[in-house]
Amino acid sequence: MKFYLDEDLSPRIAEISRKLNLDCVSAHELEMVGASDEEQLDFAAQDGRCLVTFNRNDFIMLTRLYLDSSRSHYGVVVVPHSFRGNEFMRIAGALSGLHAVNPGGLTPYTLTFLKDDPR
Repeated sequence: MKFYLDEDLSPRIAEISRKLNLDCVSAHELEMVGASDEEQLDFAAQDGRCLVTFNRNDFIMLTRLYLDSSRSHYGVVVVPHSFRGNEFMRIAGALSGLHAVNPGGLTPYTLTFLKDDPR
């Protein structure tokens, strides 16, 4: 499972995730800050990555749009507001747990919410 962090998440989460042996990159690292949500999801899809974001509403609508137009993506993981943006290690640890139960990635069009321990 490969992750792409939307610009609303700190690139520190990607750094910590890589130390946990996850394939994780950030919009900040790839100079995608300022791209539209659709461009972010397209970028993640083209690279076979699951997009991770705090932006629940827009990505729910985008996932529906992609499904309706048969544009596949590799899943969206919404980080709920029970996670604070500065809890870098907690978010990275939860991504590691999600990866452990979905090593091959999420099925196309999946939208799920991050949990502390998804196992």
